[in-house]
Amino acid sequence: MTWASDWWLSELERDPSYGSVVTPLLAEILSPQPDALYLDLGCGEGQTMRALAAAGISVIGCDLDETLLPIAAQTGPVVRCDLPELTWLRDGAVDGAYASLVIEHLDDAAMMFREAHRVVAAGGVLAVVINHPVFAAPASGPIVDPDDGEVMWRWGRYLSGGTIIEPVGESDITFYERPLADVLNLAADAGWALEHVIERGIDQSGTVRQEEVPRLFAARWVKR
Repeated sequence: MTWASDWWLSELERDPSYGSVVTPLLAEILSPQPDALYLDLGCGEGQTMRALAAAGISVIGCDLDETLLPIAAQTGPVVRCDLPELTWLRDGAVDGAYASLVIEHLDDAAMMFREAHRVVAAGGVLAVVINHPVFAAPASGPIVDPDDGEVMWRWGRYLSGGTIIEPVGESDITFYERPLADVLNLAADAGWALEHVIERGIDQSGTVRQEEVPRLFAARWVKR
C-alpha cells in the first residue's frame, strides 16, 4: 500500500462525514440520470462509485493510485490516469463527470475544467464538491469564545489563496486553496454554465459545533 492510499483510507475510516455528508452531497448536486454514463474524476477506492451504482447509475472511475483502483474496480470499470489529463478519453464520451474533494489537490485546476468540458457530451454536466474555499484558506480556523462557546472563524489568507502542506508519513499531501471566485471563473473560462450551488456545514458532535459554518461547497455546471 502506498503512502497516499494509506492516508486516504485512514481519512475515510476516522472521518464518518465522508459517508454521511460528502458522498450524499455529491449525489445531490450531480442529480444523476439513470440512463446516463458518468466519469468519476479521482475515484479513489470508489466510495462515490458504489453509492451511485447502488442507485443504478453507470460510472467509469479514474485515478492515479494503483492500490486504490482495484478496490474501485469491484464496482465498475476504472482507468489509471494522471489528472487533470484525460487524453485516453475521446471528445463527448460521457454524459457527465464529477469530482469529489479532488480539485484541491490539482495544481492545474484550469486544465481539469477544460478536459472535463471536452469529454462530456453537449447538454451534459459537471459536478464538483470541494472544501469551502472561504473556510479552507491557509491559516484559517475556528475561534471559540471561552465565555459562551460561540464559534467564530479566522479568515486566514482567503483572497490570496496558497498551498497547505499536510505531512503524511514520510511524504506530504498538498492542498491548493483558491478563492471561490477563482474556482467559478476557471469553470466559466472552460465553457461551463453554472446551474446549481449548495453550501453545507458539518455537524461535528462532541467537538466544536460548526454546523452553521459552510465547510463544503458543491456546484453543478452544464455544457450548453
